[in-house]
Amino acid sequence: MPHTPEKIETYLARPGQIARLATVSPAGQPHVVPVWYLWENGILWIHSFSSTRKLEHLRHNPRCAASIDADATIDGMMGVLIKGRAEIITAPAEYVRQVAEKIYRRYLNQTELLAPDPQSWLNSPEGLILKINPTSIKAF
Repeated sequence: MPHTPEKIETYLARPGQIARLATVSPAGQPHVVPVWYLWENGILWIHSFSSTRKLEHLRHNPRCAASIDADATIDGMMGVLIKGRAEIITAPAEYVRQVAEKIYRRYLNQTELLAPDPQSWLNSPEGLILKINPTSIKAF
């Protein structure tokens, strides 16, 4: 039975899930990293930093993929594979921070969010947002 868009939306909105973001280096070497994410309005949002390897890759090739999956079947679904193109958003700084905080709130409670590490991440001058516009979404 095919998975409905509504089931996929519900699956991706589940709190605490980790996405695995795949990028490719200019030399063709794949790179996969776990990331926190927000799925909202048909867009995959990820907070990152300008000095990371994934950003180096995306600057050369914006095509990427993300897999969000669970250890067990949830409502008949084990995961979702999203392929798309990443747009790198660096400004305005307040917008980057607002989106990043929205992402972090999926994983941290208010006390945890106010701890030194998340605050330093949220206020880093290297902070940016990856806006991944899906070209393909497949549930499995």
